[in-house]
Amino acid sequence: MTRMPELSHRRRMLVLAICCMSLLIVSLDTTALNVALPAMQRGLDASTAGLQWTIDAYTLVLASLLMLAGSTGDRIGRKRVFMAGLVVFTIGSALCSAAPNLEALIAFRMVQAVGGSMLNPVAMSIITNTFTDPRERARAIGVWGAVVGISMAAGPLVGGVLVDSVGWRSIFWVNLPVGLAALLLTLRYVPESRAPKARRPDPVGQVLVIALFGSLTYAIIEAPASGFSYVLPFAVVAVVALAGLLWYEPRRDEPLIDLRFFRSAPFSGATVIAISAFAGLGGFLFLSTLYLQNVRGLDALHAGLWMLPMAVPMFLCAPLAGRLVGSRGPRLPLVIAGVAMTVSGVLFAAFDAETSDLTLFLGYVLFGIGFGFVNAPITNTAVSGMPRAQAGVAAAVASTSRQLGQTLGVAVIGAVLASGVSSSSYKEKFVSAAVPGWWILAGCGVAVLVLGAVTTGPWARRSAERTAERLESVEVREAAGVSA
Repeated sequence: MTRMPELSHRRRMLVLAICCMSLLIVSLDTTALNVALPAMQRGLDASTAGLQWTIDAYTLVLASLLMLAGSTGDRIGRKRVFMAGLVVFTIGSALCSAAPNLEALIAFRMVQAVGGSMLNPVAMSIITNTFTDPRERARAIGVWGAVVGISMAAGPLVGGVLVDSVGWRSIFWVNLPVGLAALLLTLRYVPESRAPKARRPDPVGQVLVIALFGSLTYAIIEAPASGFSYVLPFAVVAVVALAGLLWYEPRRDEPLIDLRFFRSAPFSGATVIAISAFAGLGGFLFLSTLYLQNVRGLDALHAGLWMLPMAVPMFLCAPLAGRLVGSRGPRLPLVIAGVAMTVSGVLFAAFDAETSDLTLFLGYVLFGIGFGFVNAPITNTAVSGMPRAQAGVAAAVASTSRQLGQTLGVAVIGAVLASGVSSSSYKEKFVSAAVPGWWILAGCGVAVLVLGAVTTGPWARRSAERTAERLESVEVREAAGVSA
C-alpha cells in the first residue's frame, strides 16, 4: 500500500492546481466543441447524425471507462494512471485537430475519451488523498467545482473566438500546451498513492457495460436515417447486455457496479436525476448551437455570446447550491433545479421561445439556473448514508450517470430533430421539428423535480440507512473470513 505523504500547504495547492488543469481542458473541450458544430458540419460535410457522433463518441467511451479508470488508479497508482491519461488525451487532441474526415474525427474523439476517463476520477482521488483535513478538503473540492463553472462560462466564448479567427481545428490545439504542462508538473510535484485495498478488475462487467451503452446509443442515433429494422439487432444487444449485467454482477464479490447500492432510494434517485439533468444539458446545447448558427445565421462568436445568459447563472448558482446542500440538505436545490429546467423547456416547446430575443434570453437564464442548482446535490445524494469505504464507488456511478445522460440527451434529441427536418428545409422547419425535443427536455426537468422531492425525504433516508447497514455487515463478515 502506498499512502500519500504529508505535503506542505504550498505543495497541496500546487497539486490542486495541476488536477484542475486536467479538468479545465476536458470541460473546456466539451463546451467549446458545441459552438464549433456548424463549422464542423460545413467543413466535413456532416449530417445531423454525424454531429451527434462527434459528441457522443467521446461521452460514450468516457461513461463506459470511468469506473474502470478509477479502480485501476487505486490498484496500480493514481499518479501513473493520471499521467497516462494526460498523454492519451493530448495525443487524441492532436489527432482530432488533423482529422481528414468525419469518420477519423469520431475515432480520434474516442482516443481522447480514453485519456479523459483517466483524468477526472483519478484527479478527484488525488485531491481527496492530498487534503486530509475535512474543512480543507471541502474547500479544495469547491475550487474543483468552480473550474467546471468557469469552463461552462468560458467554453462558448473561447470556442467562438477560435472558430471565427482560426477555424474549428484550433479548439483541439488549446489542449496541447495545457496537457503537456500538466504532464510535466505531475511528474515533478504529484506524489504516488494507491488505495489500501483496491477493487479487483471485472472484465465481464466492463464488456457488458460497453455493449449496453454503445449499442443503445447507436440504435437511437441511426434509427431516423436507417430505419427500425436496421437498428433492431443493436437494440437486442442492449437488452441482452442489460440482462447480463443484472444476472452476473450480483454473483461477483467485487462487481464493477454493485447493484445493492440501488436499494438506497437516495442513490437510485441521484442516478436517475444525473441522467435526466445531463440529458437535458446535452440536448439543450445541441439544439441551441444549431439554431443560433444554422437558423439565425450567427457566427460562432456571437452564438457563444448568446450562451452567456445560460452559462453565467450556471456558474453563479453552483456554489450557492453547494452551500444549500450543506445547510438545508439536497431537496431544496433539486426542487429549484427541476422547476427552472421544466419552465425553460416549456417556454421553448409551447411558446417557441427561440423566435423572440426576450423569451430566448429568459429560457437560457432559467436553464442556467436549473442546471447550476442540480450538479452539487447529485454526488451528495448518491453517497449519503453509504459506508465510507463505498463512497468512492457510489460517486463514480454518479459520474458515469452524468456522462451517460449527456450521451443519451444528444442521441435522443438529435434523432428527434433529424426525423423532422431535412437539409433542404432546415431553416424553415427547424423550430417546429425541435418542439418534441424541447418537450423531452421539459420532461427531464420534471424528472429532476419529482425525484428530487421524493428521494430526499425521511422514507428515502431510512432506505439509505438500511442499505448502509447491510453493506457494512457484509464487509464485516468478509473481513472476518465468513462467507456472505
